[in-house]
Amino acid sequence: MKWFRLQYPRVLLFAIPNGGDRSPVEAAIMQGEGVERGIPDLCLPRPKASWHGLYLEAKIAPNDLSPDQVEKIALLRAEGYRCEVFYTLDQFMEIVNNYLKLPDYGSTTGENR
Repeated sequence: MKWFRLQYPRVLLFAIPNGGDRSPVEAAIMQGEGVERGIPDLCLPRPKASWHGLYLEAKIAPNDLSPDQVEKIALLRAEGYRCEVFYTLDQFMEIVNNYLKLPDYGSTTGENR
């Protein structure tokens, strides 16, 4: 996140607090607030090219996506969102840089914001 904030200070990227160990009370509160298993870790809500935004899932090798993550990513993609999984900071930087270089959503000129 530090790299992103320095590189793109005017672009919104936020974490989605849906993972980690929690007490049963915390888990119940978060579930009541709408937290859902399988939603990717980060959201970049900037439409680019044919996508409505970018969701990013951070993984530590050799871990793979859970069945809940596979399901939610498929649903997000069907709704027009780009979803990517990364294992390293370099992969994260490459995905974000390439995404933000794309033309704006619906743009015919190829100009970016």
